[in-house]
Amino acid sequence: MTESLSPRPAGVWSYLKEAFLFRWNLLFFLGGAAAAAISPVPDVAIPLVAAVELLYLAGLTTIPRFRAAIDAKEHAARTAQRNTPQAPQQSLADLLRALDPTARQRFDRLRDRCIDMQRLATNVRGQAAGSGRGEEIRTPALDRLLWAFLRLLFSEQALKRFLAATNQPEIKKQLESLKTRQAQARERGDERIVKSLSDSIVTAELRLTNHEKAISNAEFVAVELDRIEGKIQALTEMSVGHGDADSISSQVDSVAESMTHTEAAIRELDTITGLSGGFDEAPAILSVELDRG
Repeated sequence: MTESLSPRPAGVWSYLKEAFLFRWNLLFFLGGAAAAAISPVPDVAIPLVAAVELLYLAGLTTIPRFRAAIDAKEHAARTAQRNTPQAPQQSLADLLRALDPTARQRFDRLRDRCIDMQRLATNVRGQAAGSGRGEEIRTPALDRLLWAFLRLLFSEQALKRFLAATNQPEIKKQLESLKTRQAQARERGDERIVKSLSDSIVTAELRLTNHEKAISNAEFVAVELDRIEGKIQALTEMSVGHGDADSISSQVDSVAESMTHTEAAIRELDTITGLSGGFDEAPAILSVELDRG
């Protein structure tokens, strides 16, 4: 949902604050207060300075141009804050909190599987080499795969909610009814109704197209989730029985690099599901403690 074109009113306190903190006002107010305090009649001068200040504040905050300038200033500040990319770890925390329990459990199971396989592989190679080195498979590449998996889980959740909230048969039924009514109005020669129904038909067709695209996206996401989950499980399991850690790490890196097409599709889905800045860079996932909620 986009914000309205006209800035939201900042509020009376914001107007008063900006008017009071205006540098020339502060200069005259503080100077006047100091002069009043050392005058022969401070008990009269100080209230007079305060009264003049109140008149200034009341007058300035009622000027439409001043209020519009403050509204624009706060609107720009809100926009800049909203568009500032989040830190990757904050993006991870936000995404995990947004998942429903079923999706979160699926992600946690896969992540836990990765950690268990990494530990097992480390122990096996460490014992075999007798050095305790036990190189782990490439964690940043696995983080990238898990990050893609997590974002797809969020996309799947959003698409399911959209599809549950819309009724494709009902949209089709409405579209057919509109076309029938338009044909009847055209036979009667009522161009006003024909024109109005034409616009309604276009809207219904757009809704139907959007629903069909959502179905296609949901199918793609489900297939990609299974594919990435299978890849991650296979790579981590291979690390246990494979003697060459560098070879496994190379395979993980290769799979992560092959995710370019998938990540492009995820970014397209992000525009639908509402994710924005800060969700492209993969955060540390395997090497940090996650809040299990």
